[in-house]
Amino acid sequence: MEGANAAQAEFWNDAGGRAWAGAHAALDRQIRPLGEAAMAALVPRPGEHILDIGCGAGATSVALAERVGPRGRVVGVDISGPLLAIAEAAGAAIANLRFIRDDAQTHGFDHGAFDAAFSRFGVMFFADAVAAFANIRQALKPGGRLAFVCWRAMRENAWMHVPLMAAMPHLPPLPTPDPDAPGPFAFADAARVEAILAEAGFAEVSIRAHDCDIGGNDLATTMALMLRVGPLGAALREAPELAPKVEGAVAQALAPHVRNGEVWMPGAVWIVTARH
Repeated sequence: MEGANAAQAEFWNDAGGRAWAGAHAALDRQIRPLGEAAMAALVPRPGEHILDIGCGAGATSVALAERVGPRGRVVGVDISGPLLAIAEAAGAAIANLRFIRDDAQTHGFDHGAFDAAFSRFGVMFFADAVAAFANIRQALKPGGRLAFVCWRAMRENAWMHVPLMAAMPHLPPLPTPDPDAPGPFAFADAARVEAILAEAGFAEVSIRAHDCDIGGNDLATTMALMLRVGPLGAALREAPELAPKVEGAVAQALAPHVRNGEVWMPGAVWIVTARH
């Protein structure tokens, strides 16, 4: 695949995208409160045109379409064919919603077409974040709003950190990640996020920490989720034969976090807002 984000396009249209698509219902249940916090910061209004960046399987796009009502319009954009297939099925009967399969970093959005742009964990994967946000900014009307949610450091997010640490004795040594490379934790540094948005031309940048427990799935579903996505899922895609060896350790690590039959663990994110 060609383009500025060829590596991400390959990942999200191959094993990574299929893994997320297969787990999309459990994933949405788990991270829904964090998306709702970012949507509350955006304050979608009836009649607005809103761009949903990295919309994935479309849950946030559907929610935005409900908020803007029949006089509004929502466009979801994502690079992943497997996830967009789910989104398009979910939104097929929603007249004010459509989806684009393309890279938001380079897609030719109409200038000034949107009142606002939103993302739930869809903006940390750009090869050139400044170029991507500059492209998103030109798609907004003057004064248009931006709101997104992104992960803070992995060590602050127990739902990813705890399973990986439990599995580590059974895994080969993992490479030290580049903290600025495209990936789920690329925006963990708030100062970097602020600098990117400022360089892309955004004003009134606000970055606030938001913490809440996330989960809502039973232990078996959570186990399956941890082994498919996130840092542990990435490690096991490289060595799937190790999955049986780590399952017991991960289940033991998750057991203390079960409440009323559901696993709940801390999630730590930034809620970011800005204006054109």
